[in-house]
Amino acid sequence: MPLMTIFEPLFLLCVLTALLLLMLAAVAALRGRRAQALARLTRLGIGGAVYMAVVLAVSAATPRKSYRVGDTQCFDDWCIAVTGATRAPRDTVAVNLRLSSRAKRVPQAEKGTVVYLVDAAGRRYDPVPDPRGVPLDTRLQPGESVNAPWRFAVPPDAGALGLVYTHEGGFPIGFFIIGENDWIHGPPIVRLDGQARI
Repeated sequence: MPLMTIFEPLFLLCVLTALLLLMLAAVAALRGRRAQALARLTRLGIGGAVYMAVVLAVSAATPRKSYRVGDTQCFDDWCIAVTGATRAPRDTVAVNLRLSSRAKRVPQAEKGTVVYLVDAAGRRYDPVPDPRGVPLDTRLQPGESVNAPWRFAVPPDAGALGLVYTHEGGFPIGFFIIGENDWIHGPPIVRLDGQARI
């Protein structure tokens, strides 16, 4: 996956422009030029509305990102991949994840991340707690990778399973970047159907 798309610098440019317009509007208001301040705030509001309309339109027009078992998803230099999935005893599904770092110099960790399974009906199945498991925020040295087995309690009737890896908590910056948001379809999914014994 690319480290950066064209839309990430565009988002940063829009944020800087918005901050500049806010400062200019504040200066105009402090100098008693209320009409000029209001005009700048109006331009800011229209620009923000147009940008968000584009974000929502792109989200609606593009399908949910979907990955296959073995595909790697990277966030900066920290990566995750599903390497296998099987039905296990007592209505559980065992999913093996590979966490890796493609960094050259510094250790990598990803905070605020979660994994869960979803079925064809959209039901969510969170992982079974395992104090001996490998946490998703494990700090990886440059070039290092580790296997992280996870288990999920899933009823036998759940079909078309997929694993979702996403960020929860914190500021959802991805919602504001064109083409990288989850507004309409939800976060990317790794399709597990077709796997042996799933």
